[in-house]
Amino acid sequence: MTDPELRAQSFEIAWRYLDQSGLLTGEHKDSARFILNRIDRMMLRGERRRLLLSNAAIDAYRLRPVLVSA
Repeated sequence: MTDPELRAQSFEIAWRYLDQSGLLTGEHKDSARFILNRIDRMMLRGERRRLLLSNAAIDAYRLRPVLVSA
């Protein structure tokens, strides 16, 4: 599997889970950028396990600080 395929599949797994669980909040563009950033950073460090990439992105998204506007 090539890196672009791995990146796309990892993103799709994370996105589908977050969407179906109702955890996606705010702008989808910002959410996608956050998830891809996490996957990209792990891939740059050499990680190539698809489920580990997607699960780490899910966990990071769930734990990210969220700005609340009044």
